Parts: sequence; structure tokens; C-alpha cells
Amino acid sequence: MSRMRSGGMVLAVALLGVALGGCAGRGAGPGVGDDPGPARIVEKWTSCAEAAPRAGASIVLPAPDGAEPVPTGDDPAIGRIDPAFTPVAAVLCGREIRPRPGGGEEQVATERRADEIAVLVAALRLPDRRPDGEIACTADMVIPPWLALLDDRGRWLRPYLPADACGKPRAEVRAALDGLRLTTVDSRVVGQVGSPAAEAAGCAQRWADMVWVETTMGRPGPPAPATAPAAEPLRLCVYDVPASERGGGKPAGDFAYGGPLPAERQAAVLRTLATARPATACVTPASRFAVLRPLDGTGGPDRYVELDGCRRFLVVPPVGGSQLGQGDATLAELLGRG
Repeated sequence: MSRMRSGGMVLAVALLGVALGGCAGRGAGPGVGDDPGPARIVEKWTSCAEAAPRAGASIVLPAPDGAEPVPTGDDPAIGRIDPAFTPVAAVLCGREIRPRPGGGEEQVATERRADEIAVLVAALRLPDRRPDGEIACTADMVIPPWLALLDDRGRWLRPYLPADACGKPRAEVRAALDGLRLTTVDSRVVGQVGSPAAEAAGCAQRWADMVWVETTMGRPGPPAPATAPAAEPLRLCVYDVPASERGGGKPAGDFAYGGPLPAERQAAVLRTLATARPATACVTPASRFAVLRPLDGTGGPDRYVELDGCRRFLVVPPVGGSQLGQGDATLAELLGRG
């Protein structure tokens, strides 16, 4: 087991981990002024892998064995610590991103434990701060960690985090969490975030099929009038959509291939997009789509092209509405593997 002094890092991961934190789970706590009631005590702690397999996950990834772990039951109710319950340890369940051996990144589920928790327990017993007149609150999002307290009998509960007047964890709670001396009890890889191939291509490992998203929501307009091809270099990223994702609300594709688009092919692609006709009526989900973005990631519009199915394309400018047009087999061929 590895031991670490938080020194602010644990709080950043547990409380402010927007990239991986997602949501705190069901029962994150009532609003300011509400009585949270007592926390439900569970008889025996086992592990984060069993009690909170998805804690800290905003991106659900396939596990190495092909099956994302699922909770065995509902989270116990979060609430105040019963005076008869004497906590002796705290466990934080979460996820983090780390480099993969050989390149790329992977998502790792972690279980960390602290045994010196007197300051934390005292902070958790504080009342909520009530708003007193007009107050100014910051717009930052504070994501509470998945936290459990254990007693000397191995029982556990999920404590309510007392809130400040803005509804965020009180400063005393944040400081106590940040000051925990944590031991890593377990860590396990739950999925690949970025493959070496995607990293080398400069592409994200996963991307949403925005042509499908926009058309099912009825937003796009017709193609814009023909314009001269953009001068900025473009990056091509192509994604395969698993059958289980096709036709969903926001189908996500996995990286297939990509990289900087050669200048000659780029010019041909942009000429085709500039002279395309309005999209025809079609409801066939694509199994593969392409994303074209400026090579430096800034500036011009993002372009999405269905490489099969309806073969439509979507142009999303930095400002203004998106435009939908009809592609064809020639456009799909231009965006194939070079």
C-alpha cells in the first residue's frame, strides 16, 4: 500500500475533480436549511469496488474485461452522524487519469483510507450556515467526494457534508478533507481514456456524433452559401460507433484513425462541403463518422461527416447556428484512411 500526504492534491481530485468527478451520486445531501436526518448505517464495509464501483466517474468506460462494474444496490442514505456511531476511519472512493504504459491514458478507480479523522468528524458535526440577507456566491462547481466513515465494528455510513450559505461544503469540511493523511488501499484500471494511436493523431479517444445529436433535436439549418476553402490546416479524427450506441440520444464513437489532413485532400473536402445540397430525409444511424477541426484546436468551425448511414454533414461555426448538408460516397472516400 502506498501512503500519501494530501497537501491540497486530494481535495482537488475529490472535491473539485470536474473532469472525473461527474456527480456525487444519489443522495448527495439536502439543500441549505433542510434537515438531512440521520445517515443509514450499513453493517459491514467491503470495498469501493463493491460499494461504489462508479464513484467519481463522469465518463463511463468499458472495463478491461468488457463489462463496466455496476453497483450491487442503492447507495445508503447520506445524513448526520448518529451520536452512538463512533467513526475511526474514513474511506474515499474515486477515479483519476494516469498515463498508460506504452502511451495513452487510462482511468483508474481508487480506494483511499485515513485513520486520523478527529478534525474531519468535528467538521462533519457542524451545522449548516444559514444565508443572512443578500450574499454573493461564486459560480464554481464543488463536487463532494464519495466518502464513507467506518467504526471499530466495521460498520459504515455516508456522512452529510455541512454546507455554507452558498450551499457548498463549509470551509472547515474542505480543510479537513484536504488535511487527511491517506493510504491507497486499492487501485484498479477501469478503462482506456486515450490510446497511443489517438494520442499520436492528436485526437480524443471518444467523441459524440453531433450530426445525429443535432438532427434528432431539429436544430440545424441548410448549408451556408459556398465560400472559399478555409486556409487553416485541419485535423481529421474518425470514430466508430458501437452498435449499442447507435440511435441513442448522444451516440459516442471510439477512435479509429486520424491525424493532420493532407493539404490536397483538405482542399477537395472543403470544396465538396461548400457545394453540397441540403440534407435529404433519413433516419439511419451512422456506424462511423469523421470530425474535422483546426489543427491547433482554435479558430474555424468544427465539421462532422457521417461516413455511412445517411452521409450527412454538419458545420458548427464558433458563433451562429449550425448548418446541415448532404454528403456522398465521394466525400466519405476523401475522409478514408489515406
